[in-house]
Amino acid sequence: MATDPVCGMHVDEKNAVYKKEKDGQTYYFCSEKCLKEFEQPEIEYEKLKQITLFSSVLAIITLLLTYFPLLPLLPNNVWLFIFATPVQFIGGWRFYKGTLDALNAKSANMDTLIALGTSAAWLYSALATFLPQTFKGEPYFDTSAVIIALILVGKLLEEIAKGKASESLRKLIDLRPKTATVIRNGKENEIPISEIVVGDVMLVKPGQSIPTDGVIAEGHTEIDESMITGESLPVTRKKGDKVIGSTINKSGLLKIKATNVGADTTLAQIINLVEKAQLSKVPIQRLADKVSAYFVPIVIVIALISSFFWYAVTADTIFSLTTAIMVLIIACPCALGLATPTAILVGTGKAAENGILIRNGEAIETAHKVNTIIFDKTGTLTKGKPSVTDLIAVNGDTKELLKLAAIGEKGSEHPLGEAIIRKAEEMEIKVEYAKSYQTFSGKGIKSEYLRRSLLVGNAALMKDEGVKFSQLDAHMEKLEAEGKTAIMVAYNNKPLGVIGIADTLQDYSKDAVDALSAKGIEVIMITGDNERTAVAIAKQAGIEKVFANVLPQNKADKVKELQEQGKIVAFVGDGINDAPALAQANIGIAVGSGTDVAKETGSVILIKHDLRDVFTAIDISRYTMKKIKQNLFWAFFYNTAGIPIAAGLLYPYFGVLLTPLIAAAAMAFSSFFVVGNSVLMKGYKPKF
Repeated sequence: MATDPVCGMHVDEKNAVYKKEKDGQTYYFCSEKCLKEFEQPEIEYEKLKQITLFSSVLAIITLLLTYFPLLPLLPNNVWLFIFATPVQFIGGWRFYKGTLDALNAKSANMDTLIALGTSAAWLYSALATFLPQTFKGEPYFDTSAVIIALILVGKLLEEIAKGKASESLRKLIDLRPKTATVIRNGKENEIPISEIVVGDVMLVKPGQSIPTDGVIAEGHTEIDESMITGESLPVTRKKGDKVIGSTINKSGLLKIKATNVGADTTLAQIINLVEKAQLSKVPIQRLADKVSAYFVPIVIVIALISSFFWYAVTADTIFSLTTAIMVLIIACPCALGLATPTAILVGTGKAAENGILIRNGEAIETAHKVNTIIFDKTGTLTKGKPSVTDLIAVNGDTKELLKLAAIGEKGSEHPLGEAIIRKAEEMEIKVEYAKSYQTFSGKGIKSEYLRRSLLVGNAALMKDEGVKFSQLDAHMEKLEAEGKTAIMVAYNNKPLGVIGIADTLQDYSKDAVDALSAKGIEVIMITGDNERTAVAIAKQAGIEKVFANVLPQNKADKVKELQEQGKIVAFVGDGINDAPALAQANIGIAVGSGTDVAKETGSVILIKHDLRDVFTAIDISRYTMKKIKQNLFWAFFYNTAGIPIAAGLLYPYFGVLLTPLIAAAAMAFSSFFVVGNSVLMKGYKPKF
């Protein structure tokens, strides 16, 4: 049975109240309430998209008419009022609502500043338009309209980034095979995966995905578990061994008894972990909002005090009202609204130039705080596929050793055999076919070449065939201590040599680790490998701390443990098995050669598989946050410095009173400064 994506109830096409097709996937719902809750984010996004387009078009028209008054019939100021007012009260409604919500919570935020500032600009402009004899000056409808339109565009881009998160869950679900061949009453029946029940015996042919978790009832094989465990080498499985749903049967014909189905499977649990980790993230409170909580009430108090004071002194209602409006106008968050998005825009653009995709501003705000980085081993720190690292020949002829090993592996599709053949091709060795091949699962391969026996495999195969390798014991121990797989080669029942094979480090892995460590960031490696192999690889990369023997589900737990110690954790990975940890981490960094799921779950994506970009991403984050803080300071400084003048502080002594023109100029200058400061980031050059 399928599961209602909202409430988790088991439903299918027969008993579902509603169903919905989305992205090639069919979803079933037990009630209209669940359907509406499922569709709500999509509906809200469509509304935001429409209101953003509506506001942007009218704001552009308002801006153009401000400088090119071309429309006839009515005064230009009236046309500006007609086009700007819908933007103010329809496009800006969300800011008024946000202000009301903040007031209910006895607080203030960016919405409060935007609502107050734009309302003050619009109100003054409306009074100047319809009461020109009383309120003398130019209207500033373009200011309020453009501010609202720009902020809506920013919010739309943020929603687009957020919407990507749900894609990871769908792609995880898509990994599951759609049907399975089940043996019932002695007959083979192909049924939907949702109809499998515990105890069913499934027939799985070579090359097929295993439908669900189970135990092998008949057969033995090599299984590619990389999508779940992240490890590149297939593992040997025989009768009685447990297998994981959605992994791939590489060789033998299997009969598997289902043990876990539906929500109880390993893959379903990983999906659940990703979902929980994503939902548990709390949005970072913006620095501007924190400042606004204090700034907004102060501005309002100053505006009211200045208005009451001047009314008491002059008894001039218009004069006192003008000072209050000028205070609110100069406090309008033009530069404040640009301070963060302009820096993030340039910062993310600079990151993209260096092959780094940062999915949202929140990632930049968090990345600069990272003090602990966990690297997944296979496919992230290492290349994810085995390579020949050592050739040790008894007679010293390593080329002959490699040639015979490649001939012996010519009939094999095992990754270790492929590594040997690939190495032979690199050395331009001609690899012929042997006369016959006999594979011994989990041991190696036996063939006949030039009428002589050729063995390529492990110690168990050599023991079975009576070949002694005692003279190479020291070499074998050294290879194993380094975390490498030792492949023995014997020809004509005599030891020929040993080949060392390992999953080698990615280029520049050590450089990345060294650079991060130099910045005071703790670097940890995590893997499903055994302790000895893990420590050997970590030592090569310059990493001291290792989490070994960690199952996929436990990777996210390890991240959580570090977070509970107060650490800000980044996780770097590439596989399906990394998705929960990428989602749980404060920052998930997905390498570009990884799966789509890992990329969608990660908030930072490395287009190139160059781990030095991890350092660059964090460095760009730190630089961007430095610029944001500078921008916020100057945005407040210019506005705050003008507030006393707007309130009439200099009027009694020098007769100086801030006019709307000066207030607008101050806002424009602060905006210009903020944008210019952000543009300077284009000069950033990465360390590597």
